[in-house]
Amino acid sequence: MTTTTTTLAYRLGTPDWERRYPVLIGESTVIGAVFRWHRDWLTLSSEGELNIGRPEKGRRGVDQAAAHLAAEYAAGHIKPVSLDDVTAAVPVLTGPVPLLHWRMPQTPRNVEAAQKAMAALELHRWTPYSGFPGSDNPWWQECQLCGWQGPRYWSHQRGRNGGLPSTHRHPASTTPPAPDGCVGDDKVRELITAYQQ
Repeated sequence: MTTTTTTLAYRLGTPDWERRYPVLIGESTVIGAVFRWHRDWLTLSSEGELNIGRPEKGRRGVDQAAAHLAAEYAAGHIKPVSLDDVTAAVPVLTGPVPLLHWRMPQTPRNVEAAQKAMAALELHRWTPYSGFPGSDNPWWQECQLCGWQGPRYWSHQRGRNGGLPSTHRHPASTTPPAPDGCVGDDKVRELITAYQQ
């Protein structure tokens, strides 16, 4: 017996700050979103979140995950959702954040990495709005030097080979206090003691 799977034509929408790509059928029917978490790809639909694993060799993960959602929709397993249902809201800080992001397993290695990252953020004057999500996942933070907020990647913030991170802290906002998006390289060095040693 042969099983066939129908996949509808789909398109990817503009990703949100967490890099979730909405998946649309036709002009505007949102059937879910797809996003990467470490090396795996996840889908978010009317049926919740599902980890579909790593992409097949030679295939882009975003395409494989979106095709999976389209096939599920064609089979009647999922329903249309609103774009708001699959878009990550900008985090609001309401108190202390946990050490680990809720998707991060509580392993000794993850705890140690999170402790190092949190200590470095404090030293370099960043405020995280969630627990540590790992090195290559977006992490909403606030710059304590100028108030900028946005997603950062720990892999881009940590120094290389034991060195200090770049003094270029983040992209410019619509009203940056300095051309580099923060307070300027000299002021960063003045305000963060790690650069003075």
